[in-house]
Amino acid sequence: MKIIRTLSLSSLAAALLFGGAAGASAAIYSPEGRPLIESFDVAGSGEFDELNGAAAEASFRHPGAVLALRDGSLLVADTGNHRIRQIKGGSVSGYAGVEVTVLFDDAGLPAGALQDGARDLSFFSSPAGLAADASGNVYVADKGNHAIRKIAANGAVSTVAGQGVLGYKDGAGAEAAFDSPSDVAVARDGAVYVADTLNHAIRKIDASGNVTTLNALSKRAIEAFEGVVEDAGDFKDGPIAEALFNEPTGLALDAQGNLYVSDTGNQRIRYIDFAAGTVTTVAGGGRYAKDALYVEGFYVDGAAADARFYSPKGLAVDAEGGLYIADSLNHSIRYLKDGKVVTVVGNVDGDYGVANGIDQRAMVDYPSDVAIGADGSLYVSDTYNNKIRKIEFYELPNGWAANGDIRVLYNNETVAFDAKPELRSNRTMVPVRAIAEAMGYEVAFEGNDIVLSGANGTIRLTIGALEVRQTADGVTTTTEIDAAPYVADGRTYVPVRFFAEQVGVDVDWHGASTTVILRE
Repeated sequence: MKIIRTLSLSSLAAALLFGGAAGASAAIYSPEGRPLIESFDVAGSGEFDELNGAAAEASFRHPGAVLALRDGSLLVADTGNHRIRQIKGGSVSGYAGVEVTVLFDDAGLPAGALQDGARDLSFFSSPAGLAADASGNVYVADKGNHAIRKIAANGAVSTVAGQGVLGYKDGAGAEAAFDSPSDVAVARDGAVYVADTLNHAIRKIDASGNVTTLNALSKRAIEAFEGVVEDAGDFKDGPIAEALFNEPTGLALDAQGNLYVSDTGNQRIRYIDFAAGTVTTVAGGGRYAKDALYVEGFYVDGAAADARFYSPKGLAVDAEGGLYIADSLNHSIRYLKDGKVVTVVGNVDGDYGVANGIDQRAMVDYPSDVAIGADGSLYVSDTYNNKIRKIEFYELPNGWAANGDIRVLYNNETVAFDAKPELRSNRTMVPVRAIAEAMGYEVAFEGNDIVLSGANGTIRLTIGALEVRQTADGVTTTTEIDAAPYVADGRTYVPVRFFAEQVGVDVDWHGASTTVILRE
């Protein structure tokens, strides 16, 4: 059982929470700055395949990116199937790329190619990052083709820059060369920024199609094996033209038109401030070991300078200026705001799997991208689970505001008490009968004992004692709670934390409205 928050008098003072969440939602944040969420599957059976149809039955091959369109639909870079798919109206269909695989590699899996033209006759190769402009054109970091492609609003596919062959060269359109570009971002003026991953560079394609490089190129070399020297990325903050990156893979523009970068090999989130002409590190850190390709990855939440990542990739900026990060090898979604990093999905042990649920009970497996939808929800390209997931943000009921009392919400429904909850000995105490019955338990009193009976067994507390005895399947276990039950004005009070420890609900505190939030 995970205790999300201990409710106490001190937390009452510390829990004044800030603003809303992603998009237009009015999400609630825990006192440590973590938005309260619940995860759901949007599309994908989990099978490693290429099936269109009903969203729950459709299949993907390692989807690498997700893009939310204004009409509420989603585009997916189905990387292993070398095509762009669309999720709309509860079903998955093709958006660009041939509908039926006609090219296969030596392992019998779909193979990519480079061909422009009508969307259903075009070919891609390991498409990665996606972005859309104000006119509805979609840009694709066509990673395996070392090119930037464009899917026009009328469906025509063209190559904006690159020529299908890896390399490094600035220039116009096909004269330019990239090496495994992983993401794109489109500015208000139509400029397209490119995370040119294996060139360790951030490139810019202007409205005329000219490609330039913004930062310096790495000159670091390592001895990968005895006598074998390889080029590697590097790290340096400072003026943009002097900054160094190591395999940047994710991009996101903020409201000021500045650029966040997932500097994957450096395990950092960097920020390009175009007005100031600088590159700075806004979260993450670490140093290179001798002859290491990358900074070593770790998993640490907290102050941005102390936080650590492990192969951060896709990024999304929310309406509050916070940044969601697909922390791929930590199998988590992290959130950076106000100089602090917290985990939204996943857990600090870096466990991976596939599970929906509340807060950190949700699990993902190598998330590679995030996108914020028109409804304010967060969408995740859950790559190794072959699914697209949705993160909904918890909201208080309409019109909910402080009224001078401590109130309790259970799964967003008000728990009605005939006596008010109260603070005693720095703990939030609630009348036991109303809240237990709201959760489906029968309440009985045997002398000084309080007995809760439910589908999962019985729980027995004693007035004035910290001991709790729980019986399930004939086995009794004994634990302690942090405040003893008591009787006042004919009502029996228990600490609200007890329900998290024994009943299995998550407990959070919204200080601005003095509300206890119980969810399961």
